[in-house]
Amino acid sequence: MTTHAPQAAHTVTLPGSLDEAVAALAAMPTAVPVAGGTDLMAAVNSGLLRPAGLVGLGRISEIRGWQYQDGAALLGAGLTHARMGRPDFAALMPALAAAARAAGPPQIRNAGTLGGNIASAQPTGDTLPVLAALEASLVIAGPGGTRREIPIGRLLAGLDMLRPGELIGYVRVPLLHAPQTFLKATGRMGPGRAIASVAVVLDPARRSVRCAVGAVAPMPLRPFDAERWVSSIVDWDGERTLAPDALAAFGDYVAAACIPDPVPVPNPLSPHDSHAPHDGAEPGTLPPAVLHLRRTVATLARRALGRALA
Repeated sequence: MTTHAPQAAHTVTLPGSLDEAVAALAAMPTAVPVAGGTDLMAAVNSGLLRPAGLVGLGRISEIRGWQYQDGAALLGAGLTHARMGRPDFAALMPALAAAARAAGPPQIRNAGTLGGNIASAQPTGDTLPVLAALEASLVIAGPGGTRREIPIGRLLAGLDMLRPGELIGYVRVPLLHAPQTFLKATGRMGPGRAIASVAVVLDPARRSVRCAVGAVAPMPLRPFDAERWVSSIVDWDGERTLAPDALAAFGDYVAAACIPDPVPVPNPLSPHDSHAPHDGAEPGTLPPAVLHLRRTVATLARRALGRALA
């Protein structure tokens, strides 16, 4: 691993197990864990990050695959996007596989990992809205062989952070055996950073539709009211189809929930001024770029639900 950044890491540790990696971090609190390095090394090379040491996770084989456990898939944090994009994984979790395939060019997909996508928590992380819609949880490895599990939403919202010496070891995802879709819009042709993304997951056992919107906020957003409304009109015992106007209404509902109208701004004119509105406020308006983003989210949500139901 080389870098031209000033004051690069002086120590690189390559543990062979998850517990060894945790012990290395505990022994050197200023060290930074690195797997694919697609985000971290970019920060190092640009001079934004100057870690005193690195703990490489590439040799930990136990987190580079997946296993089945109690009706869920336990995904290793070291799974690369390229591995998740393969047909066998796509048969297990089609939306997550689609997000992995859309994560960027081959060199990024070959290096970038599921755990790194979560830990960096970039708003444009493609796997994040899918994991939010799947209601995944994280298995955190800590000092002394301890393990604790937290919903991914709590980590992304900053409600439950990684503690010193902890690492994301696994991602537990319920196996729904039901249609799932992921769609994203980018600012240019081909794979690139999302300007908006939408994941839709059907859960027939709970007769519910789950949706998460990525890239439009610091963390994926769940439009719960839109989910409840559309779940109530799906014929779960029949063909599970919706009319085009219902799909369009769902898209608009999702977009308005994630990109709401601004709060009215108080009118600075005196209430006694004959030109002042009677309510003392002016309706807020969204800038054209934000309106375009809202329309993009509505289109993605409509198409994602339509494809899932089809």
